[in-house]
Amino acid sequence: MKRKTVLFIIMTAVIILLVVINICTGSVSVSPSEILHIIMSGDHDSYMGRIILDIRLPRIVQAAFLGGGLALSGYLLQTFFNNPIAGPYILGISSGAKLFVAILMVVSVGYGFVLRSWMMVAAAFIGALMATSFVLLVSSRVRSMAVLIVCGVMIGYICSAVTDFLVTFADDNNIVNLHNWSLGTFSAASWDDAVCYIPVVAAGFIAAFLMSKTIEVYAFGEDHAYTLGVNVKAFRLVLILVSSLLSATVAAFAGPVSFVGIAMPHVARTVLRSSDPRAVIPASFMLGMAFCLLSDMLARSLFAPTELSISTVTAVFGAPIVIGMLLKRRRADG
Repeated sequence: MKRKTVLFIIMTAVIILLVVINICTGSVSVSPSEILHIIMSGDHDSYMGRIILDIRLPRIVQAAFLGGGLALSGYLLQTFFNNPIAGPYILGISSGAKLFVAILMVVSVGYGFVLRSWMMVAAAFIGALMATSFVLLVSSRVRSMAVLIVCGVMIGYICSAVTDFLVTFADDNNIVNLHNWSLGTFSAASWDDAVCYIPVVAAGFIAAFLMSKTIEVYAFGEDHAYTLGVNVKAFRLVLILVSSLLSATVAAFAGPVSFVGIAMPHVARTVLRSSDPRAVIPASFMLGMAFCLLSDMLARSLFAPTELSISTVTAVFGAPIVIGMLLKRRRADG
């Protein structure tokens, strides 16, 4: 217990450090004392005030909350399929959400209506559910997780291809940002969007944490859960709905972000040396926050003023973690 407490304190300190570094770094450097003065005074009128309060802070908040939400979505999917390789990006769920948001963006320009945040989340949720339904259909027909992952990757490629088609032939100037969004980015963050995604992610976290005991029971198998009075069908439905809503929210505001959902829950279990959901759920969330804050900082600063897509950076760090996890499982099975 003492070890876990220390680890959570360290994770909290790392997140705070990354927040400070993200605020200070950029095309314009700002000292911590100046940042503190701007935040305390709420100065939106000055040049530096607009940079800190209207550009950097919304981006930091978005990277933190959506990163945490995506890691939590991956954890719930791994619980659902009882396999640590499952994740919203790998199974094509993020790509399905991305496709429907892209369609909504194109339609909004074509018909001239104002695009609202809730519309984007709703469209992404529908896309995520459709992709999830396909994955569930395949999972009911095959027992091999490898085949399921291949099918998820294929549906992801199909959705990405259709999205790229929309981006290529979109001729309106208002669709220019669609290309950057389709690659994954936190650059369009705003406080207006935060009002929408923060409650959704917070509700998802609370729902997941309230299911901790049931998740622990479910980990021993469906039959064991049945004997203890768990309504497995209802539980699995809630798992997939919460996971889809979280991954859809991320896709709606940041586009597809790779490897966070699959890698961070694994890192949480490894660091904690435990599979207790009451510890792994908050740890996964916090590691997702830290990972996306670090990745976003690197994406916008490594080759400034050119900005990398967030998925480019998360893939560089996340893919080796997944490969290591696969090799570890292979040694364990062998």
